[in-house]
Amino acid sequence: MDDDWRAAFDVEITFVNGGRLTAEGFRLDVPGPEIDDASLADLLVRHLGLLMVGEVRFARREMVQEAHRGSRGGAPPPGGAGRRIVDLSHPVVPGMITYHGLPGPEIVDHLARADSVGRYASGTTFQIGRITMVANTGTYLDTPFHRFADGADLAAAPLDRMVDLPAVVVHLAGADVRRIDRPLLAPYEVEGRAVLVYTGWDRHWATAEYGSAERAPFLAEDAAASLVERGASLVGIDSVNIDDMADGRRPAHTTLLAAGIPIVEHLGGMDGLPSEGLRFHAAPPAVEGMGTFTVRAYVVVGAD
Repeated sequence: MDDDWRAAFDVEITFVNGGRLTAEGFRLDVPGPEIDDASLADLLVRHLGLLMVGEVRFARREMVQEAHRGSRGGAPPPGGAGRRIVDLSHPVVPGMITYHGLPGPEIVDHLARADSVGRYASGTTFQIGRITMVANTGTYLDTPFHRFADGADLAAAPLDRMVDLPAVVVHLAGADVRRIDRPLLAPYEVEGRAVLVYTGWDRHWATAEYGSAERAPFLAEDAAASLVERGASLVGIDSVNIDDMADGRRPAHTTLLAAGIPIVEHLGGMDGLPSEGLRFHAAPPAVEGMGTFTVRAYVVVGAD
């Protein structure tokens, strides 16, 4: 009892898809009297199991020393049934544009099948291909070296940060959300997980709209910081950039990669996925001196 604290407050919660919720004299178990408003908002959203939260505003807040009452976490329940594999990658094809200003890949034969005739037994042929492309092509993974000269590159980044990760899908498609702030992530349990942000923006893939710097969804700096604080293992998004492309500081990249959290951009195919009960995989080749490379990203649904 002597170590137990509860926050007592009035609160107004607004939602990105419309509407608001207000409460007076609400009490919530907290870890200690020093908790700040942002952390208290995260606890409240998880406790109530709220989704699509835009802003949480407190009034008449005070700390009360009294016994905890057993607040619940409020994480969304697992969904779906049966084990299946879902590909979340965009196929790499000649000339494709992933990010405006970067060249598309060139894919040609190094050894054409017809040219291999005569090198092997009758009826046996092989093809060897050659591809020339920038690392940021299709669906790709960023390691810390992408942002920091002394960060782990593709060969040094630990596999346990990229494969066989329990995953959570943050469902935001249809809410017309561009800036993804901290409260939108608060309902989800992220510690040790791949956090996959599903905005629905992948519907614009291979169109001029996809690369729109004014409209593409992105992760706000406070949201990235909260994922670091809460122990996320990897963060992915189905948008052209995890950052606001107008912000040259690239705060989401900087915050996540400084903490050793890999980033996967240009995901696709997350519609229909449950929020939980998945495992995520996205292993790049172990290339020294590079920080980014194309991956075959996928989830195994019903793996837990």
